[in-house]
Amino acid sequence: VQVVESGGGLVQPGGSLNLTCKGSGFPFNYYVVMWYRQAPGKERERIAEIASVSGVTDYSDSVKGRFSVSRDNDKNTAWLQMDSLKPEDTAVYICVAVRLNDWIWGRGTQVTVSS
Repeated sequence: VQVVESGGGLVQPGGSLNLTCKGSGFPFNYYVVMWYRQAPGKERERIAEIASVSGVTDYSDSVKGRFSVSRDNDKNTAWLQMDSLKPEDTAVYICVAVRLNDWIWGRGTQVTVSS
């Protein structure tokens, strides 16, 4: 039972990245997928969420209009498309699959926005 993130890296301000979250060992289609980020010295922040079946999404004010979350339940995969990246978006990005009291956390992928 796990979720694994990939797709992080170094990008210049204004650039884009697409993060992937792959689930395995559990019924991915029943789980809400959330994206969090953790920057050094800051509290962990929930930035995006996508419902299990309806695909309804929600975003924090800090990323609304720049980030987009999607999923394909047939592939047990969710994505976080990040555009217009800013230096303050630098953080470890963590995918979480949630159903009731069951939270499955990934280890995260580093995103660094710098020129």
